[in-house]
Amino acid sequence: MTEAVSWSDDGPVLSIVLNRPPANALGPAITDGLHAALDEADASAPKVLIVSSELTGFFAAGADIKHMTNVDAASFKAYGDGLRSGLDRLAAHPALSIAAIEGLALGGGLELAMACTLRVAAADAKLGLPEVKLGLIPGAGGTQRLPRLVGRGPALDIMLTGRQLDAAEALRIGLIDRLTPAGSAVGVARELATELCAASTPAQRAVVRTVGAASDLPLAEGLRYEVEQIQALFEHGEAAEGLRAFVEKRRPNFA
Repeated sequence: MTEAVSWSDDGPVLSIVLNRPPANALGPAITDGLHAALDEADASAPKVLIVSSELTGFFAAGADIKHMTNVDAASFKAYGDGLRSGLDRLAAHPALSIAAIEGLALGGGLELAMACTLRVAAADAKLGLPEVKLGLIPGAGGTQRLPRLVGRGPALDIMLTGRQLDAAEALRIGLIDRLTPAGSAVGVARELATELCAASTPAQRAVVRTVGAASDLPLAEGLRYEVEQIQALFEHGEAAEGLRAFVEKRRPNFA
């Protein structure tokens, strides 16, 4: 545990909770805490991570602007590198991850949410990347992850204006995956985590890899990659158990 980030496990689910008042600004305290939580995830190998906030009204309000106004160029780069490396670790982690968003997810806070596999947001959530209003651009993956989620046009609209989206619009354009009543995002994320834990982990990881390839590869190469993934699952994954369970009309015994 750290002062700004705590974590706890419930079987195959590891919950990571941000708690740095007043707004969960992503300064070194949260960055270091996120790395520590991911160290725990590396050691305990959960199937699902849930990232949420302890603070009312804030998932995470963005980067630590006060910190950035008091550093030189080298320290600014070091701060950015630390934040980026944490989000990259989260995005690349073998466990599936869910951001449970209540309140504001702005700037680095939205970048943190976008580094997760899936996003659940409460109806009163607000999301945005306001960096242009500070003379900056999203610098922790926002310019790359947002277009992959919502497409070039909507991503440019969001980043060039720096405006805030409500949760309904975020759902409509694909920025979030599930919309929940206010106050229920964490509970719905836990229900989703339980659902995810019931499926085959190797197959889920192959889905993530193959869908990721769809953003990077020409269609013909992506289709060949899909064939490689399903063949590997048949030969070395849990497909044999899944297929037998279907024929025998029972629940599969996945690891």
